[in-house]
Amino acid sequence: MKKLHDKVALVTGGAKRIGKGIAFALAGEGANVVITYRDSADEARETARELEDYGIRAAAIHANLRQPESIRAAVEKVAADFGHIDILVNNAGLFETAVLDSISVEQWDAIFETNTRAPFLAAQAAHPYLKAARGRIINLGSLGGTHPWPTHGHYCTSKAALHMLTQVMSKAFAPEISVNCVAPGMIAIGPPSAEYEHFAHKTPMKRNGTVEEVAEAVLFFATGPHFITGQILGVDGGLGL
Repeated sequence: MKKLHDKVALVTGGAKRIGKGIAFALAGEGANVVITYRDSADEARETARELEDYGIRAAAIHANLRQPESIRAAVEKVAADFGHIDILVNNAGLFETAVLDSISVEQWDAIFETNTRAPFLAAQAAHPYLKAARGRIINLGSLGGTHPWPTHGHYCTSKAALHMLTQVMSKAFAPEISVNCVAPGMIAIGPPSAEYEHFAHKTPMKRNGTVEEVAEAVLFFATGPHFITGQILGVDGGLGL
């Protein structure tokens, strides 16, 4: 029997890129998977159809993660439709390049509402279901949460806050819920570029990471010992060293 047979996983922003890879990895281990989307409805529906090819139940639901009531409604719908929630993956996030002294309040709030507040609100809404299931929360942090990038000040700060939130939740929600964080470095998505090559050269492993490698790290926290909690796992090929 697969490790996540009959488990229910909720993956925010799971329609494409890293979120889609995570959803596939969880489905591959037998989990029923629900993904959220905001604007990418067509991609989300197609991803849900592809997930069902694993022989599991899948669904795509709309959620605006910058609206607290939308987050709670999405979580409640998953619980109502699937009966329980065992795994919450806070994957959705915003990334933006901006010179620090030009960042507007609106830019700052958009990053923090998505990257830090939304994972908190999703975890808060899912808490009673995860507690009943002795479940797991996996947050998607970033190498930027541990390294100060001067042209990504609001992003780095939001991810650093998410790392701390992971550790706070791991203590506050123990012993029923384990809470961990996967912090990717440079992950190759889309066609090769000069920027990708630049970071690959700087990385000790001499390449950028893949979506599948990030998904495998998430899968470790989803299937590994429940005793492991409060950890920030870098998936960066040594770039952060």
